[in-house]
Amino acid sequence: MKDFFNDLDTDIQAETAPQIGTIFAEIKADPLGNTNVGAEEMTDMPILTLRNMVLFPEMTMPVAIGRPQSLNLINEAKRLGRPIAVVCQIDSKVDNPGFDDLYKVGTVADIIKVLELPDNTTNVILRGRSPFKLNSIHATEPYLKGSITTLEEIRPIAKDKEFRVLMSSIKDVTHQILKTLGEGANELAFAVKNIDSNEYLINFLTTNMPFEPHKKQEMLEERDVKKRAYLLFAALSKEAQLVELKANITSRTREDLSQQQREHFLQQQIRTIQEELGNGEDDIQQLYQRSKSKNWNENVQQQFEKELKKLERYNPQSPDYSVQFSYLDNLLNLPWDDTTKDNISLKKVSAQLNKDHFGLEKVKERILEHLAVLKLRGDLKAPILCLYGPPGVGKTSLGRSIAKSINRKYARISLGGLHDESEIRGHRRTYIGAMPGRILQAMAKCGANNPVIVLDEIDKVGSDFKGDPSSALLEVLDPEQNSHFHDNYIDIDYDLSKVLFIATANSLQTISRPLLDRMEIIEINSYTMEEKVKIAARHLVAKQLEENGFGPKEVSISKPTLAKIIQNYTRESGVRDLEKKIGKILRKIACKKVSGTEYPTSVTPNMVEEYLGSPIFNSEEYEGNDYAGVVTGLAWTAVGGEILFVESSLSPAGKSGEKLTLTGNLGDVMKESAIIAMQYIKAHASEWGIEQSVFDNNSVHIHVPEGAIPKDGPSAGVTMVTSLISTFTKRKVRSKLAMTGEITLRGKVLPVGGIKEKILAAKRAGITDIILCNQNKKDINDIEPKYLKGLTFHYVECIKDVLNFALLDELATK
Repeated sequence: MKDFFNDLDTDIQAETAPQIGTIFAEIKADPLGNTNVGAEEMTDMPILTLRNMVLFPEMTMPVAIGRPQSLNLINEAKRLGRPIAVVCQIDSKVDNPGFDDLYKVGTVADIIKVLELPDNTTNVILRGRSPFKLNSIHATEPYLKGSITTLEEIRPIAKDKEFRVLMSSIKDVTHQILKTLGEGANELAFAVKNIDSNEYLINFLTTNMPFEPHKKQEMLEERDVKKRAYLLFAALSKEAQLVELKANITSRTREDLSQQQREHFLQQQIRTIQEELGNGEDDIQQLYQRSKSKNWNENVQQQFEKELKKLERYNPQSPDYSVQFSYLDNLLNLPWDDTTKDNISLKKVSAQLNKDHFGLEKVKERILEHLAVLKLRGDLKAPILCLYGPPGVGKTSLGRSIAKSINRKYARISLGGLHDESEIRGHRRTYIGAMPGRILQAMAKCGANNPVIVLDEIDKVGSDFKGDPSSALLEVLDPEQNSHFHDNYIDIDYDLSKVLFIATANSLQTISRPLLDRMEIIEINSYTMEEKVKIAARHLVAKQLEENGFGPKEVSISKPTLAKIIQNYTRESGVRDLEKKIGKILRKIACKKVSGTEYPTSVTPNMVEEYLGSPIFNSEEYEGNDYAGVVTGLAWTAVGGEILFVESSLSPAGKSGEKLTLTGNLGDVMKESAIIAMQYIKAHASEWGIEQSVFDNNSVHIHVPEGAIPKDGPSAGVTMVTSLISTFTKRKVRSKLAMTGEITLRGKVLPVGGIKEKILAAKRAGITDIILCNQNKKDINDIEPKYLKGLTFHYVECIKDVLNFALLDELATK
């Protein structure tokens, strides 16, 4: 019944009857009534404040106690057996009300019973005694105390016929209301029928009918019982009219309501319930207001309105409400057609890229090409760039520099170890804890639909029973498809065509071929020692000075010092470990500074061992050509180029019959190269003056130091052939010579990769002559001339060209 009354307007209007209008005028003139003689003043009365509840004399009412002050009051009053003053707050939202926050008329009450409920809440049952007027409040701790004056009721005379007719009318209109409400009001109807006292009946109906708190307070403040009865009759008459009107409308339209009218009626009912249960209506209104400012197309707008109507039908306390609200909130957070304006200046972009990154010329050139075309056309589907290279060369940080230079938003998505397809496509809303995929989360974070997004470590994406994320990335990274990217959570196509995706990878071997085909591969080589020195001098030293609490130029590290750190304490393709070593030096200097001892302001090469200890790595140096069968090869590793020694020797064949032994922790490819080299020499032994008996009577041992380091790759074929021929013929190998290349059984030399790194390793080792396949000449042309100074290149087509140049007629002495 109470829920029903919440839909009705309980404001009393004077137009209900001419008599009531007259009574209202009298009430407004004297709202507090007459305080008869015999009123008693109490100066130290405990005061219990209620929210939205008004207690009338002679009425019993349960009250839930929540505030600590109120709980202290109830416990002490119950212990002392004394009455309390109960008064209603003007504003129910005030937590610690004062004198001005309370109505000035309340009711003195007795505490009948205090109930401790299982949920650790306390309820108290109060019975009203007499009304009072609140004079003042003089204490707030441990609970409110104040001065009150009790008020006397003005009762009508026993033979007042008007009052008797009025009470009869009140009973009639009450029965009329309760009859309309049906069986739900039987208990109230029974109680009304069996109440004999008119004054008690007035207070009973005022307490139990769902009037607004301020209306009940108005009736409590009226001291004249007859005038209070008129106020009650007016309120009941209004309620009866509205109940009857609602019943008539429902009866006439029950069969004629269209689907649209029915939905509207239900929506109004739901809104009323939501207002009673919580602030669901406020949430819905906020979502609606946010949608007005969204710049999205008609399809998205229709989907939003459809889902918003679903939300309006849910109870704010239900789990479905939270799920639906989260979905709409995510929908509003996405930048559908919000685009940042590009500020494309090729000079500015080039300057920014050069400032933040040293080298990476191919990448910078490709970015400038794309931006130039974008500026000419004004619209261009963004390419998918994949920066491929060893760790620590600046692939990830490049995306931030690009975004900064063209005034775009930036986001980074780490894909390392990702093995759940839902991380890319999102989860369906039917799952608990569903959310959009990482792509749309990054878009929401950026707040624009044309950011720069770095897909970091794309080569480390895995797959398991939860799906294959690399397959989900096909749609993201295909310029022909990503204009209609479908996320399972949002369930609306989203345009990713304006996003500049930059993927990074350390290896292309683990990336699926379809995914690799959708990206433009740009290889980033490892840094040379000269480049590392410049990067450290420009960026790393200044960064570490700031991180370790030094001023910009308080401590300097010279370039020779940096070169020594790189050569003896790091073995990497990038500069991460170099930055750590610089930080370690500065931390030790910081300890000296803080302890008050003298500290150096310039770090020299001689100080490096003091701070970093003994050298960790020793650069390979050319060992000479006194030994037959020792040839210098060139190898590429993940941390740059290295020289590689291939050694071979002959020994009398043993009983085991083993003719070829390979050591040095070689991989399958290098083992195959050794077998090919041996077979080629056997097939062409006569050309080099080698007797067949040498193969029959001797075992061949090929070793590649250092034995503990795994080695593999297809670039040691020519080195092994040269080493074996030198061993068989005892001819010396040309001094300060290094070589790289693979061979076939026919003796043809094949090209290999990693030329730049191999050449730099040879130069560091003191090599002057390098043998390469003729097809590798193009790689040499791409290298800056300053790195080639002091080197002579000999290009060959077959192994005979290699041996003719590499082997001398002079015999080795050892």
